[in-house]
This record gives sequence, C-alpha cells and structure tokens, in this order.
Amino acid sequence: MKDINNYINSNKDRFINELIDLLKIPSISADKAYAKDVLEAAKAVKKSLDDAGCDNTEICETKGYPVVYGDKIIDPNLPTVLVYGHYDVQPPDPMNLWTSPPFEPVIKKTELHPDGAIFARGACDDKGQFFMHVKAVEYMIQNDELPCNVKFMIEGEEEVGSDSLEDFLKENSEKLKNDIILISDTGMIANDTPSITTGLRGLSYVEVEVTGANRDLHSGIYGGAAPNPINVLAKMIAQLHDEDNHITIPGFYDKVQVIPDDERAEMAKAPFNLEAYKKSLDIGDVHGEKGYSTPERFGIRPTLDVNGIWGGYTGEGAKTVIASKAYAKISMRLVPNQDWHEITDLFTKHFESLAPKSVKVKVSPHHGGQAYVTPIDSDGYQAASKAMETTFGKNPVPQRTGGSIPIVALFENVFDSKTILLGFGLDSDAIHSPNEHFGVWNFLKGIETIPYFYKYYTEMKA
Repeated sequence: MKDINNYINSNKDRFINELIDLLKIPSISADKAYAKDVLEAAKAVKKSLDDAGCDNTEICETKGYPVVYGDKIIDPNLPTVLVYGHYDVQPPDPMNLWTSPPFEPVIKKTELHPDGAIFARGACDDKGQFFMHVKAVEYMIQNDELPCNVKFMIEGEEEVGSDSLEDFLKENSEKLKNDIILISDTGMIANDTPSITTGLRGLSYVEVEVTGANRDLHSGIYGGAAPNPINVLAKMIAQLHDEDNHITIPGFYDKVQVIPDDERAEMAKAPFNLEAYKKSLDIGDVHGEKGYSTPERFGIRPTLDVNGIWGGYTGEGAKTVIASKAYAKISMRLVPNQDWHEITDLFTKHFESLAPKSVKVKVSPHHGGQAYVTPIDSDGYQAASKAMETTFGKNPVPQRTGGSIPIVALFENVFDSKTILLGFGLDSDAIHSPNEHFGVWNFLKGIETIPYFYKYYTEMKA
C-alpha cells in the first residue's frame, strides 16, 4: 500500500470529475418523474465498476429499481467483502434554500472543509461515499494489491425503504455470499477525530390522515360547529409527547435496551461540544428527552418526530376554509429490541385512540427496519479500526448514531454476516437537507483508508 498516496494524487482530479458526473444525474427514487434518471444512474454505476476492473458486472432487475452488481474473485478460498451502497438520492426540496443547483455540483471551501467540498444532492449520501469504494478497488486491482475477493451491490431504492432488496437478497444469496459487509453510508465525529459507527437506530415511518366533513367548508358559516381536521391533528400530535419529552404511546418503551451506566460513561468520552453543536444549527438550546445527554438522545434513545404536516389552503393570499382533510408524516427512530412492526401497531392503536368522534383517522405505514449493533471485538471492526489508525494516525472512537439503514439487520438475517459501517462524512454535511456536501479531503481519505481494511481483514482471517 506504500504507493497509494501517489496513486490518489495522480488521479484525484479524475476521481472528483467522475464523481461530479455521477452527481449530475437526478436519481430521485421517491419521484416517478425521475424514473429515467434513476435508471441512467444505474448504468453509470455499472460503467464505473467496469472501469475499475471488476468482472461479471450487471444491472439486475427487481420489482422496483435495479441493483448494480460487480465482483472481482481472485481466489474462492480467500475472504469475500461485500460492499453495499445506493445510487438513489433524496428529493432536493426546498429548492429555494440551495445556494447552488442541487444537480449542478460545485466545489466550495468551508470552515470545516478548507480543501473544498462538493455541493450536490447525493454528494455524501451516498454517491460520494460508495464511489470511494469503487476507486479504492480500482487502485487495488490496477496495482495488484487486492488481497481478497470483493463484491459490489449498489441499489436504487434505499431512500424509499429498499422494498425490493429482501427478495433480491434471497433470490441471489449464493451470488452475494460473503464473509463481511462493508458500508460507507454513515459519518465520523470530525476530520481530526475518526470514529466508526457501531450502532444504528431502527425506523418506523407512517403517514396519518384525519378527515372531518365530506368537503371543504366555509370557515365563517361552519367555523365553531364543524370539526377542523387541522386543529384536531395538531392536538393529537401534541399528545404524543409529555412534558419531559417522553413518548406517550403505551408499550413504546417496554423492550428498549437499557444501556448500563458504565457503558454510558464510556460513550460520554467521545468528543462533543454542546455550544458548537447549537451554533452549527443556529438554535438557542437543545431539545429532547429528560435525563439524557444530547449524544444519548440521538444515539441510544428512541424518538418520534413529525417530518411533514399539511392541509387546507397554503397558497398566496387568504382563503377562509375549513379543510376536509389534514395529513402528517411521522417517523420513529428505534433502538435494539424494538421491533418496527410492533411499534407501528402500537402507534396506530394509540393515535386512533386520541381522535375525537368528530373525525375519522387513517394510519398508513410506509416502511421501516430494525436497529443494529456491531460488536467491537469482531475481526471486521478491528480491521476497520486498524485501517483508520493507519491513515488518521489515531485510534477511531466507536460511536452509536441516530440514523437508520434498515437493510443492515436484513443482511445479517440472510447472510449471517456482520456489517462494518466505515463512514467518512460529517454531521454538518447536510444530508437530506439543502446544500448537501462532501469534503474533498474526506472523499480522498476514504479512498486511502479502505484498501487498508482489506489488507488487515484478510490478514486477520488467514
């Protein structure tokens, strides 16, 4: 690996330009208007695997968007690493908050990224991060440094729940067979404080609909007599938390894994500056469940948040109307032992119980997934830790994070394989938000670090 930095320095402009070309494709899986773009992105991913030197590359059809597969099998007796990523991206809305068009990537310098960051939808989540793996494998193949087998599985439905993936995994379990799964769809604490994600929260995502009268009503004639679904919905949502910001759904906490005090003390050693956190978000104070620190609230505790709410007239000017319907989208982030199907059922029963007789309530589950924890004494984690220590010059901090990658638990069920979450983004990279970006330094550091994971993991499995 001694020449890896020379290879990166000689090819970094090409690496960045290739990533920029991929980021120009608006592969928004949630919006059918972009279906052709999602398929174009799949073709671009396949080409990148071909160019990197992978064999057996193909675009695999599913009931939804395709999975892109590629591999390099050098010896069936050696360990096999399965790299997972996704080429679909979140919708860019609200568009007016972007400082540059979301699918016209530009590089700008920032306080945290003095070497520049690529601003575009998907830059960090997840095109920039899975592309690090493509380029790292390119280096290893081109320089005869690949110490084991590698398989790629890059899907196009992660941002909408990976509905097609379970069937694909089961139908192709032999093709995808592996010893370890490697994912970069997470982040690290800071560029000078490397970390490895060891825990992910699960997810239950629902949409609720509250219906009042059979049509929109004149608010002067009917106001005060007919039910207002928007008012009712607001009151129902307000009842989902108590004064200590605990979630009020009966049974919600029954299976929550309680973290021992000594483990909480170890987690508290990870660097966290509350004032800097508030400043970065431009908020006066933090908000959350009583009795827990801010990192604990977003790492080891379950949450419930309204992700969108709408109804009635929202256009310019006034329209005095009582809407017939009101809607909200609600997500619950879950911790180990909380089953997302069970939580969805508990939410549905509780939410329906909060409704007055004057309205009708409908709860529609969208998607979900289970929480996941990676043991830090595993070969995979130890190899990742040693790889980061090699390129960063210090040991990474194990960290549980608040995000969800629902398919990680599914991977373990299908393959009986552990997953290593080796992310290089930062919390400030604005994933899912306007002005998403990914540091050029982080992108290149990932390409530098990933080959060492292969080296150390192969040595540990020998």
